[in-house]
Amino acid sequence: MMQTELIRIQSCLKDADAKHKGDAGVQNWLNELRDVAYRIEDATDTFLVEVEDRRQKFLNKMFHNTIKVKTLHKLGTDLDNIQNELDRIFKSRNDYGIVVQDIMLLKLEKSIPENQRLEDLISTLKSSLIGRRYLIVLDDVWTEDLWIKLKHILPDDNNGSRVLMTSRKLDVAKAADSQIEPYELKFLDGKKSLDLLLKKALPNQRPDEEFLNLANQLSEKCKGLPLALIVLGGLLFKKRGDYLEWERVLHTFDLDSDCKDCMDVLAMSYKDMPYYLKACFMYLAIFPEDYEISATDLIRMWIAEGFIPCKETATKEETAKRYLDELFERSMIQVSRRSTYGLIKRFRVHDLLRDLAMHEARQQNFLTVFAQAPDVNQPNREIRRASLQYHVQPQQKNPQFLEYLGPNTRSLLLFGLGYFSETQMPNFSNFRLLKVLDLVNVKNDGGDLAKEFEKLIHLKYMRFRRCHINFSSFSFHRMKTLETLDFRQTGIGNPNFSWTSGTLRHVRCDLYVLELPNSTVDLRNLQTLKWVSIPRSLDTKLILLNNLRKLGVYYEFEDWVGMTNLFGKLPSLVSLAIKVEFFSNLPMEIVYPKALPNYQNLRSLYLHGWWSKTTTLDASLFPPRLIKLTLCKCYFRQNPMPELGKLKNLKKLSLQDAMEKVAQFSAICSEEFPVLQYLKVVDSWLEDLVVEKGIMPMLTYLKISPNVKLQLPPELQHVTVQLESYY
Repeated sequence: MMQTELIRIQSCLKDADAKHKGDAGVQNWLNELRDVAYRIEDATDTFLVEVEDRRQKFLNKMFHNTIKVKTLHKLGTDLDNIQNELDRIFKSRNDYGIVVQDIMLLKLEKSIPENQRLEDLISTLKSSLIGRRYLIVLDDVWTEDLWIKLKHILPDDNNGSRVLMTSRKLDVAKAADSQIEPYELKFLDGKKSLDLLLKKALPNQRPDEEFLNLANQLSEKCKGLPLALIVLGGLLFKKRGDYLEWERVLHTFDLDSDCKDCMDVLAMSYKDMPYYLKACFMYLAIFPEDYEISATDLIRMWIAEGFIPCKETATKEETAKRYLDELFERSMIQVSRRSTYGLIKRFRVHDLLRDLAMHEARQQNFLTVFAQAPDVNQPNREIRRASLQYHVQPQQKNPQFLEYLGPNTRSLLLFGLGYFSETQMPNFSNFRLLKVLDLVNVKNDGGDLAKEFEKLIHLKYMRFRRCHINFSSFSFHRMKTLETLDFRQTGIGNPNFSWTSGTLRHVRCDLYVLELPNSTVDLRNLQTLKWVSIPRSLDTKLILLNNLRKLGVYYEFEDWVGMTNLFGKLPSLVSLAIKVEFFSNLPMEIVYPKALPNYQNLRSLYLHGWWSKTTTLDASLFPPRLIKLTLCKCYFRQNPMPELGKLKNLKKLSLQDAMEKVAQFSAICSEEFPVLQYLKVVDSWLEDLVVEKGIMPMLTYLKISPNVKLQLPPELQHVTVQLESYY
């Protein structure tokens, strides 16, 4: 019954959002409705927590059933109260004009497709343009079908007439002409920002050096956003070139208040978004200002939060990547780094857009950001998602933000702005409904913090980075909904990991190695697994890994039967990483497994370990579609570059400690490397790296160890070179 009501509420929220943008009365009604949806989720999830607690506590089945009946009765009472509140809200729709307003809007439109005689206007426009050379500018277009409707009206007399269209949506620009790539305006650099600001603020003056320095500091506040620069320039223009007034603006200018016009324009971009994208955009406020966001982490959080729908034609990750691309196409994010495959890897959010996301998130009680120590007099409110972004003082026994978190908090992110001692650590057992938990740089030497995590049975996303927590007594067996587990650079002692959860999608642990189970388990949802050891006698018939895309394997022995058998059962594998224990050789049946059909689909290969002295490097035996290759601790006795240069699809190559000490030679790149863009050579024994003319024509980035003498041909002098110490 309540599940049906929840679907009804979600449909109503979606429908009203599309029809009543900007109506304050309707927004209040929607907020009330959204709070009821939260209450339904809280009541049902709390019931599941209480049932699980009693299942763990009581062994007597009859007594356990009695407790379950009492819990069900409490749930029924809560849902009855929620239903009464829901009935009241739906009855109040007419008070907010939810229905009447739609009818009034239709009448208004009809009064206008009647009064404006649209057909007559079209005829007049067309006749006035025939035989004339014209330039028409369509500014800030929002809908893709506008040009389709308009191009039949405008005459084409082949006389050089042009139509210029601007839009904040890339899809709109592409829809106008699929044959021409749209011109994308980038965020301005320092010089262009300053020029635009001065053009608006001092259109007829040439500032002196002192004034120029002040203007430069002011332009930096806008961080390359043209709209913000124009708004600020308009503000400075009113100061009539008064230096003291400009200086006062420098110290008092605030993007939030002084760029109100700018924020209003940006808010239009948010209101134009489809319903499914708005939650994804608001969630960006959960990250600190100027934070470089990992697309992979964000996508997995979106999935855990339930923002990404299930589709038969695509995985949730693929759908989420399309959502992220759409945010980029709408100019809502700034991409700072793309993967070797061209996908968004890391990005930032402009301060103004982050402020917009925070504003909308506050309005909907969607997210609470603690960017500074909260005011102790601030009234309590229901916080569903919390992000800590301020420094916790070492002497502070209980960080103040903890006072504002309650049992219904669903997401908690601590961004490592200072270490948490044992006395400062939150009691995670109080947050039993958590779905997302993200901790960075958290230290806990004593106590039994890990035991508290076991009680979080609704947890879907669990990421710990660079944390010092004892997990030796930790068990995952109660976490039946876990989707993402990321324990990179974290932990003391190996946890008791359970493979019984069929919901697992991504597992990443670096400081210890998990062992793939040799038993009947359903891992069909698993896409990422790193690092893991393979049992010697692995029975691949018992393991379903049909969707595994990224695999990292660590071996402590040279029995490869289990691994070669496993590779034949991984149809979706595109990335493979293999490490062997120190002083062990990489087996060639793993490096060159040509007999395995799935190996032909690999795009990324990472090999860490010795190559046998009897093995010859042969590029023809590598995966044919390889785009990214990393070779570490290989200790080749020959120069590997000529052979690796034959990999025609290779875009990224990393070599670390690739050659033996006895092989002190110049690594002359004499092969083609036709599409290589990134090259890393960090080796303690390499003396010279010489790139011949015509080699690596697409190279843009080169990373080498400081001891290497580099020689590049003239056509590669533009390449960015970075030094990286070996240790």
